Amino acid sequence: DYMNKYDENLKKIYNDIINDQENIDYTNKGWQPLYNVTSKSKILIIGQAPGIKAQTKNKTWDDKSGDKLRTWLGVNRIEFFNPDIFGMLPMDFYYPGKGKTGDLPPRIEFAQKWHPKIISNLPNLKLIVLIGNYSQKYYLGDKYKRTLTETVKSFKEFIPNFFPLPHPSPLNFRWFNNNLWFELEALPKFKKLINAIIKENA
Repeated sequence: DYMNKYDENLKKIYNDIINDQENIDYTNKGWQPLYNVTSKSKILIIGQAPGIKAQTKNKTWDDKSGDKLRTWLGVNRIEFFNPDIFGMLPMDFYYPGKGKTGDLPPRIEFAQKWHPKIISNLPNLKLIVLIGNYSQKYYLGDKYKRTLTETVKSFKEFIPNFFPLPHPSPLNFRWFNNNLWFELEALPKFKKLINAIIKENA
């Protein structure tokens, strides 16, 4: 069965990540690489890197930011945490540690090394949701605008392959207050797109 082939590849990649010398410190701490996909994943959510709470709980988006993201998607927790619908693929699968002003950024080479291997085993992938600057700059390349705001505002340019979003963190409230167009223009289109993908072959 060709699906099993993809899932077998994904399992092998998972083990390769755990055993990679570059991740050995994390593995020695008892941390698992924090991402979740299956060969059936239709929508990929790419954020930056897990926070310490997500890493220790071994679950991403299980917080206030996740609650907001689920309202944007128009889905419940059961749908959201079903990897056959939503694959979770941060830019780095491990908590990068604390910096001066918050968590350190994801390691630059990490996504380059592992994302293509994983994505090539997702034959049902219809859309990649890019949350925040790191994923947008990496995936949109030259098409990334001068700022995250301009990039999200230009969302129509990136459909049907990508949809750029700001981070749904409650700490981002100023951005939401200053960019009311996001809720009025971008979110309805986003929700409609997500809904259509989920309904397709459901």
